[in-house]
Amino acid sequence: MSRLSEDIVELVDTLVRPLVDNPDALELTSSEEAGTVLVEISVDESDAGKVIGRQGRVIKAVRTLTRAAASRSDAHVEVELVE
Repeated sequence: MSRLSEDIVELVDTLVRPLVDNPDALELTSSEEAGTVLVEISVDESDAGKVIGRQGRVIKAVRTLTRAAASRSDAHVEVELVE
């Protein structure tokens, strides 16, 4: 895993961990392919709504922040919530 990928995963962890009631169930996986970093978030079923937020606002904010952080390295980031 590259340094950028590690930094993005750490950022997502910092943003999502305070939102969930069961932080032990939080799992983050990342893969990198052709300049795109994919971060997958897996949480307990009861916490999924908190990560998504009303009308998807929370997950959109996480995506915006990670894309802004990766823009300095000219990389593209996708953040997905895996159920």
